[in-house]
Amino acid sequence: MGRMSRRAFAAAAAAALSGLMTAGDAAAVPAVRGTPGPEPERAARELRGMWLATVANRDWPSRQGLTAAQQRAELLAHLDTAVSRRLNAVIFQVRPTADALWPSPYEPWSEYLTGVQGQDPGWDPLGTAVAEAHARGLELHAWFNPYRIANHTDPTRLVATHPARLHPEWVVPYGGKLYYNPGLPEVRAFVQDAMLDAVRRYRIDAVHWDDYFYPYPVAGQVFDDDAAYAAHGAGFPDKAAWRRHNIDRLVLETAARIRRIRPTTRFGISPFGVWRNAATDARGSDTRAGVQTYDDLHADTRKWVREHWIDYICPQVYWNIGFAAADYAKLVPWWAEVAQGTGVRLYIGEALYKAGDPAQPAAWQDPAELSRHLTLAARYPQVRGHVFFSAKEVGADRIGAMARVVADHYRWPARPPR
Repeated sequence: MGRMSRRAFAAAAAAALSGLMTAGDAAAVPAVRGTPGPEPERAARELRGMWLATVANRDWPSRQGLTAAQQRAELLAHLDTAVSRRLNAVIFQVRPTADALWPSPYEPWSEYLTGVQGQDPGWDPLGTAVAEAHARGLELHAWFNPYRIANHTDPTRLVATHPARLHPEWVVPYGGKLYYNPGLPEVRAFVQDAMLDAVRRYRIDAVHWDDYFYPYPVAGQVFDDDAAYAAHGAGFPDKAAWRRHNIDRLVLETAARIRRIRPTTRFGISPFGVWRNAATDARGSDTRAGVQTYDDLHADTRKWVREHWIDYICPQVYWNIGFAAADYAKLVPWWAEVAQGTGVRLYIGEALYKAGDPAQPAAWQDPAELSRHLTLAARYPQVRGHVFFSAKEVGADRIGAMARVVADHYRWPARPPR
C-alpha cells in the first residue's frame, strides 16, 4: 500500500489501523549465503515476488537526475537482488502518476527519472526491465496506477502537453492530489489506452494494479464527481453503487483488452487487505479495519475473484499475526476461502518494510515474524505465493527478516505458477 512507500496507502490506512509508517532509507547488503541441499524431485511452483516502486523515487531510481547508465545499473542491481533472494518475479511500477517509464504516445516521461516531467531519459526503462528480467529467469509484471495524476493539486506543474491539462474537465483535486475522474467514460477509455500501450510494445508477464481506485477517504473532504454522477448515474440506487460499477467496468474492459492484445499476459490486482468487515457484511472478514475496500474505495475485490474477472489477486495483508484490528491469521484463511474454486491465483502481499521499523509493534521487531507468515499461509493450498514490499527492503533487510524467509522457505529456486 502506498506510502510514497506503497502507493501512499500509509497516509490513509495508518489513521485507520495504526502503525503503518514509511520504512527508512536502506543500503544494499550481500545476498543470502549458503548452498541449498539437493533440489526436490518436483520443483515448487509458487510466486515469489517483490514490488519495485518508483513513485517519489521510493525504490528506484534512488534519486532524480541520475545518468541513464546510473539508472540502468541501479535497476539491474535490483533484479540481481531478486535472483539472490531466490525470488522469481518483479512487479515494476511503470506508470506511477499518469506518466510513463517507456516512450508512450499517450503520457509524458516520468519526472522520477530526470527530475523534469516529459524529459526523455535517453533509454527505455520498461523495455530494459523486461529483457533483463527474462534473461535472469524472472517474470516482469508491469505495475500501473489507473487514476492518480499527481501528488499535488497544481495542474500548472504538469508538462503543458499533459492530458490532464488538455482535458481539465477530467480532473478532480482531492486530499492534496489530482485524480482522473473514474465516472467519465472518456477517462476510462483513455487510461486503458495509456496502460495497454505497454502491453502492445513489450512481452510483459502481467498487468498489475495496486489499491488505488477511488482515493482513500480524507476527513472533511469530498471527491467532487456530482456532475459526472448526474450525467452518467441514472439507474443506480446511489452514488456508491455507481462508483463501484465504474471500477467494475474498468476491470472487465481492461481484462478483455489484455486478452485480445497479448493472450499470454495475465492481469492481477493487489488491493488493500480488507474487503469488508464482518460487522458490515456477514461475508466479510473477522476484522475491525477503519478502511473497507468495497465501501471506501468502491472496489468490489471479492466479486472480481468470485467471478474470475482477473487472473490473480494479491491482497496487501500488511499486519502481524495477532494484530487486533486486522489479524494476518484471520485474513489469509478468509482470502483462501474467497479464491477457492475460482481459478484465480491467490498471492499474499507481505509488509517487509515494517520489519525492524522501531515505529512498528513488537511483533515486527522479531526477524521471524515474516517467516511465520509463510508457515501459516502454507496451510492453505489456495495460497500460491507471496510478494514483498518492497525492493529496497528486500536488499537492505534491516533485521534479517528476508534472510530468514529465504532460509526457512526458499531453499531452492521455484518457477512461477502458470
